[in-house]
Amino acid sequence: QVHLVESGGGLVQAGGSLRLSCVASGRTFSDYAMGWFRQPPGKEREVVGTISWRGRTTEYADSAKGRFTISRDNAKNTVYLQMNSLKPEDTAIYYCAARPARIGVTLSAVGYDYWGQGTQVTVSS
Repeated sequence: QVHLVESGGGLVQAGGSLRLSCVASGRTFSDYAMGWFRQPPGKEREVVGTISWRGRTTEYADSAKGRFTISRDNAKNTVYLQMNSLKPEDTAIYYCAARPARIGVTLSAVGYDYWGQGTQVTVSS
């Protein structure tokens, strides 16, 4: 079992930045690739991006490219989502998720066994 807890959400003006954190506990963190997802109000959950178990490889959804950066610190069992140049359409609940490292780094939502409870990000115009 892997327990994930996100933090760092909040209210920010358009153009601002936020850094979300996701702390994992339970099994060995480096056994898992990590993903960030979001669910805007009234919409389906969508992938933001993913990072390999070592942190050497990342993939991003088009909406995140150039503005968001995913990183991880395996010594701290933590994955981060740095969000810059935020837009009102980035308003959503943001979730981190873990899947076995063998699945690799793809934007597919398949294989995520563990999810956090989410953190709200609201971007005002």
